[in-house]
Amino acid sequence: MKTIYSTLALLVGIATSNAQDTATHQSNAGIKGGYNLAAVSFDGDGETGQRHGFHIGVYGESFISESFSIQPELLYSQQGYEIKDANGTFTQKLNYINLPIMLKAYPSKNFFLEAGPQIGLAISHKEEYDGLFSSSQEYDPNNFDWGMNFGGGFKTNSGISLGVRYHLGLGDLYDEGKAQNRVWQFSVGFDL
Repeated sequence: MKTIYSTLALLVGIATSNAQDTATHQSNAGIKGGYNLAAVSFDGDGETGQRHGFHIGVYGESFISESFSIQPELLYSQQGYEIKDANGTFTQKLNYINLPIMLKAYPSKNFFLEAGPQIGLAISHKEEYDGLFSSSQEYDPNNFDWGMNFGGGFKTNSGISLGVRYHLGLGDLYDEGKAQNRVWQFSVGFDL
């Protein structure tokens, strides 16, 4: 929790340092997509192996001042996790429709920091077991997920952005075990 507070304090401190260039930003909308590295934290004791996936969606960025904007997004995101042991590999594939709402700070013309809440709805899940013994056990994850996002990136004058974001899931994936999503997202976006 200290990391979250420290990150927010750093974000506010940098954004209010008034290092903004004289150029003005304009509100915009666009498309974005990229690569996901998804895992799950069980009981806060570490993370599972990562599932590789992607995300794609749309965003709208509205500037509320020279240095701050609010950016809601609607994203399809492949998430889940892998657990490997001596007998094989278990993969939980979870696909979400996520709605993050990001507060973005521009400490300089082309560099941004972002933080904000996210809710998600699981639209599908599938379990795969590749190993010596077959398993027909099916897990029933909760459909609703929520958490916080933290990230940053660069945006060119022509509207192309490169960003990295970390999703810290706070909702429980299952009714037992306190399993929570952890996702790294690497994105490219294009203003339309």
